[in-house]
Amino acid sequence: MAYKITDDCVACGACAAECPTEAITEGDGKFVIDAEKCVDCGTCADACPVDAPKAE
Repeated sequence: MAYKITDDCVACGACAAECPTEAITEGDGKFVIDAEKCVDCGTCADACPVDAPKAE
């Protein structure tokens, strides 16, 4: 199961900087996770100041 970034995202980029597989990129107003690259490690959720990444 991949993580997904909710609309709570404030586009700070903290999650993208920490992602070990570079699965997170800047989207339209928020960051997005490529489900094909996501290894479900949870690093993005730990790095996020607003708890936007959620496990699907």
